[in-house]
Amino acid sequence: RRHYLPMYPWAVERLRVEPCDLLISTSSAVMKSIIPPDGTPHLCYCHAPARYLWTQPDAYGSRRGRAGARLRLVGLRAMRKSFCRWDRRTATRVTRFLANSRYIADEIRRCFDRDADVVHPPVDTDYFTPDAGIQREDWLLVVSALEPYKRTDVAIAAANRTGARLRVAGAGTQRAALQSMAGPTVEMLGRVEGPALRDLYRRARALIYPQVEDFGITAVEAQACGCPVVAFGAGGALDSVTDETGVFFNDPGVDGLCDGLRILDTRRFDPAACRRNAERFAADVFDRKIKRHVSDLIGNS
Repeated sequence: RRHYLPMYPWAVERLRVEPCDLLISTSSAVMKSIIPPDGTPHLCYCHAPARYLWTQPDAYGSRRGRAGARLRLVGLRAMRKSFCRWDRRTATRVTRFLANSRYIADEIRRCFDRDADVVHPPVDTDYFTPDAGIQREDWLLVVSALEPYKRTDVAIAAANRTGARLRVAGAGTQRAALQSMAGPTVEMLGRVEGPALRDLYRRARALIYPQVEDFGITAVEAQACGCPVVAFGAGGALDSVTDETGVFFNDPGVDGLCDGLRILDTRRFDPAACRRNAERFAADVFDRKIKRHVSDLIGNS
């Protein structure tokens, strides 16, 4: 679908919405620009302003050397300024923005000059739970799509340098490259889901989180299972991880993560504290907050 990115603005403005009491959109690209019926309030739950316009344009271009991808990158670069103007202008079609983290609320303000209330995404804390019968083991965990912006290479390089055992759960275009750099203490597990993923969270010493996420569900899933997090101190992790439930490092490179791992060696984390923190993101909390915004907008329309 990335081939159609230049067509998104054209397409979204041709969508027609039947008369309704409230239009709700969920957007990480252009759906916030849908045209609501006259007089209808529009509530947009924004996961991020369009990355291919504002933050990661090159990541949506050349891919594995394909000629079509390179042409798409050239097209996006040529049209980016006009697309950004359109994206900012059409943000006025939204009555109220909701952001999935404080980081994204700041991005909405930067890109659209609009304020946003923060409503964190729901996490299945009923499924991701601790198990007192399972002992923590002496290895670290990464759960991630294996794509460049996830920075799994930083986690692997840190494991290679320190000799820490690391298990990597995930699939993606970087699998072969990451496998080739993995040292003897690194195990590539491939895609892991369901009970097997929950079991990893329950056994790992800590989840390694070297990337900048808009919010980041996996950090909360891990904490819901009693697992602390070693996170780069930026993005959604600043909302989901606390000093009581994890370690922050400020240098985004391998040196920074190694510093974080050294701090981890000096700390002891209470699984119950991790669990309590994760419960702030339970589905019923999300539901209550969304319903409050819906009722407010319908009542004022």
